[in-house]
Amino acid sequence: MRASPPTSAKTPGSPQATTGPSPTAAPTAEPTPASERTPGKQRDPFFDNAKYLAIVLVAIGHSWEPLRSGSRSVTALYMLVYAVHMPAFIIISGYFSRSFRATPQQVRRLLGGVVVPYVVFETAYTLYTRWTDHQPDRAISLLDPLYLTWFLAALFVWRLTTPIWRHVRRPLPVALAVAMLATLSPSIGNDLDLQRVLQFLPYFVLGLCLKPEHFQLVRRPEVRQLAVPVAVCALAVAYWAVPRFDYVWFFHNASAEQLGAPDWEGPAMTLALFVCSTVLVACFLAWVPRRRTWFTALGAGTLYGYLLHGFVAQGAKSWGWYDPSWVRGPLGEITVTVVAAAVVTALCTPPVRRAFRFTMEPELRWAFRRDADELAGTS
Repeated sequence: MRASPPTSAKTPGSPQATTGPSPTAAPTAEPTPASERTPGKQRDPFFDNAKYLAIVLVAIGHSWEPLRSGSRSVTALYMLVYAVHMPAFIIISGYFSRSFRATPQQVRRLLGGVVVPYVVFETAYTLYTRWTDHQPDRAISLLDPLYLTWFLAALFVWRLTTPIWRHVRRPLPVALAVAMLATLSPSIGNDLDLQRVLQFLPYFVLGLCLKPEHFQLVRRPEVRQLAVPVAVCALAVAYWAVPRFDYVWFFHNASAEQLGAPDWEGPAMTLALFVCSTVLVACFLAWVPRRRTWFTALGAGTLYGYLLHGFVAQGAKSWGWYDPSWVRGPLGEITVTVVAAAVVTALCTPPVRRAFRFTMEPELRWAFRRDADELAGTS
């Protein structure tokens, strides 16, 4: 997923959990692949609800991209959404990665639930943009994530480093230091979208550091009430900041130099945005229902909604869906928002998951040695 600086081809998982979760995650965040399931553990509806609501925010954010230039209000909402949706996904992904120790079963699920979808959708998005963007010579490159696939590449890297963060004495400050230093390095390059991998790393490490009681804390009634004025203030600040602030900082995919900013601004913005996004994610989680709802079951299919909605989002711009003048008015903006939420909801449903499971949750038994497969069954 190439988060989206401009609008074309750049722009979340499904964890299992009990009240104190089991290991599962991916665009859990949006995305949680099948790469993390612990048999015998019952899913906590809170996390499935959070993942579904976060993926809806992702789709809505993408649908607003073509509307930003004509509306200060849409741009303010866009900034607020981008401050929340990917940090929320990544924090939840980190939380459900706490038990990752590279066992045979976990490695197989990581490959089947992250690597295979990455290869499939990186190829599919490249072929798709050749058609929609009229770029017949665009090359397929598995090292340069396109559009939404960046998250899968990042998740793969973050997961593999999980054992390291579990042994570091102060993991979060170290991860923040890494992210801040990354903004000073314009030569990092595009391989696996490493700039974004490093700048979003603190959110994943924060998730690794969280415990069930932290999520119980944000569910308290007083926190839910406090989240209202905080969100209102955040929206007011975002509206004020529209003409004064470059929202591309929220994409975390470029160095300070590449954004035309002084070097000191990169580390400062990284730290400031981390604090702001963490507070807003806490507000978001405070509003997530704790009980089972009509959309709870859809939380298990957020990886499907995440990867598949990109085809609609990209196609809508190429097919002229935003061209009519009424789309850029209040009625059009509301319509675009509702349609985006409806599309991504449909893509998280069981029939869609059954149809695409072979690409997103393949078993891959044929790819592993028999002894590894037997170990996986007993781990």
